[in-house]
Amino acid sequence: MTAIRFLLNGEERHVEGMAPTTTVLNHLRYGERLTGTKEGCAEGDCGACTVLVSEPDGAGGIRRRAMNSCILFLPALHGRAVETVEHLARDGLNPLQEAMVRHHASQCGFCTPGFVMQLHTAWLNGVLGDRQSVKDAVSGNLCRCTGYGPIVDAGAELAGVTPPDTAQDDAALAARLDALRGPGVHAYRAAGGAWYGPRDSDDLADLYAANPDAILVAGATDVGLWVTKQRRHLPVLIDVSQVWDLAMIEEAAGRVYLGAAVTHGQALATLTDIHPALGAMMRRFAGYQVRSAGTIGGNIANGSPIGDLPPALIALGARLHLRRGDEARSIALEDFFLEYGRQDRQKGEFVAAVEVPRPADDEDFAVYKISKRMDSDISAVLAAFLLKRGADGCVVEARLAYGGMAGTPKRARAAEAALLGRPFDEAAVAEAQRALAEDFSPLTDMRASAAYRLEVAGNCLERFRLELEGAPTRLSELA
Repeated sequence: MTAIRFLLNGEERHVEGMAPTTTVLNHLRYGERLTGTKEGCAEGDCGACTVLVSEPDGAGGIRRRAMNSCILFLPALHGRAVETVEHLARDGLNPLQEAMVRHHASQCGFCTPGFVMQLHTAWLNGVLGDRQSVKDAVSGNLCRCTGYGPIVDAGAELAGVTPPDTAQDDAALAARLDALRGPGVHAYRAAGGAWYGPRDSDDLADLYAANPDAILVAGATDVGLWVTKQRRHLPVLIDVSQVWDLAMIEEAAGRVYLGAAVTHGQALATLTDIHPALGAMMRRFAGYQVRSAGTIGGNIANGSPIGDLPPALIALGARLHLRRGDEARSIALEDFFLEYGRQDRQKGEFVAAVEVPRPADDEDFAVYKISKRMDSDISAVLAAFLLKRGADGCVVEARLAYGGMAGTPKRARAAEAALLGRPFDEAAVAEAQRALAEDFSPLTDMRASAAYRLEVAGNCLERFRLELEGAPTRLSELA
């Protein structure tokens, strides 16, 4: 057995004997007695458990992420550094904490450590600018009594303060963490469970072939809930978050390749560059901490019918790259989703990358997320459209993809057929809207009724038409 080796508030830790599914939060509170970090939801929604996790960036520097410790498994810290709210005040209050005090940004204090750690990380990463950037930074944090105004005021004040230059210290920290991580596969076994941490996809392929029933885990934004909410025993886990060649973003011949271990936060700039509508949707994808941990491959591989990214990528005509042992194959992303809870993936086969074509100059693209809240909310409906029209203005290709309308992300084939060969006008859209009832029989649940889902799915198509005609569709455009 190899111990879990990491830095906690600057001090080295070697942990043995803890179950692999022990959460970082529980270890901090009950093992280390660092109780500033709180448990609010135990599912990554409220941010009270936020800690700062640092790791080598592969270029001699450090990558810093604010992460939810309530769903992060302890072995995931191997070769990384974690910092809690107690460490910030080791030499007196740091600038953010002082700003929080000045603006009276705490009442009961329960959520305050999470806000502090999130804003501190955003400050160090240089992403605090105007007030909107502060609001974006705390999109994964909930406050129950103070109100967000004073908290945003504190963050906005810090936005004008230059963070310390840590480049020299970062190089030393990166070398120290690399030494702690060590070479090869990290194998940790304790309490009837096993955790493996491969470093490249060849090791991953070998491990998964030998353990085809293992659970693949990256950010644990989904798998973590299997433990905290469902109380499931997961005997073997394989961590793909440090597989370097699955964390690459590359481009060739107008097609972008996103490795399966690329986080949503890392992918944001690339997706925005593919199309601004993708970037706008991704900024509403969960909260900041979840985007920092959850991965592109994980969002696809779990096959959720309400995953936000797959419908958008299906509309773009994305392809999925899979690997099993030494065998690799590529399929259209839309063909990966067979039915609810079942994907076209064999035992021991993993998602390696998704290949996303850029929209051509003669193609129009849009994504619409419909949810009850603007930030950190699950979609009731996700609609994504790609349209190509000929010189005569008639539709020659239509790809209409939806999430939340069926047991899988799915294209609306009947609605697409209703548009082909016709001008993309009010009459054609009305016919396509009616055809949506042939494509989908959505469920009624706590997020929306079946009737609402069908209506809003059609409304999104009409909105697409209006926007292409230049009509305003937002209140801000009418001001």
